[in-house]
Amino acid sequence: MRHLIDKQNWDRIEHFNFFKEFDDPYHGVVVDIDCTLIYTYCKKKGESFYAFYLHKMLKAINALDAFKCRIDGDEVYCYDTVHGSGTVGREDHTFGFSFYPYDPDWITFKTLVEKENQRVKEGTGLMLDTNGSRLDTIHFSAVPWFRFTSLKHARSFSNPNGTPKLSTGKIYHSDNKIWMPTQIEVHHGLIDGWHLGVLIDKIHETFCEI
Repeated sequence: MRHLIDKQNWDRIEHFNFFKEFDDPYHGVVVDIDCTLIYTYCKKKGESFYAFYLHKMLKAINALDAFKCRIDGDEVYCYDTVHGSGTVGREDHTFGFSFYPYDPDWITFKTLVEKENQRVKEGTGLMLDTNGSRLDTIHFSAVPWFRFTSLKHARSFSNPNGTPKLSTGKIYHSDNKIWMPTQIEVHHGLIDGWHLGVLIDKIHETFCEI
């Protein structure tokens, strides 16, 4: 479900109108996320680290309305719940797009992720379907082969719907902790730097919940 933002009484109306005219209205940051607790937990319990941190990130995102707003035509909507849309790699080094319905229950979410990953791995091509055009998603991609300090996404500027993109890189050890480089990219008409800071703090918070 989603509800229409009353733009005339929206405190971001000037910001939105200003940035939506930009050729590139997106901005982002790369930060290192402390994932020591959840990485250690997953290794101990034999859980998928990717599915586990994805669940935690979706929990953080769904707690913040700014990250659930999307542009649909001339209107802005806020969704009650947003889900994950990620890339799944195959043995032939191609990938396909997936859809992970968010569920607050970890076991339920894990089962859905496992089933979806298997479906995409057994397929071919990008596997684009109606879920690929859903606005109530966060676009995830993992590049666990290298650690990055900057990252640029492919974007279709002809369809600026404001869907955030979140990417993670290769984990590394420093100061007796395990860190994961994380890039977050958002539409400036919907989200500012302050909101990014709140999300980063929220992700750290959920990563401490075992």
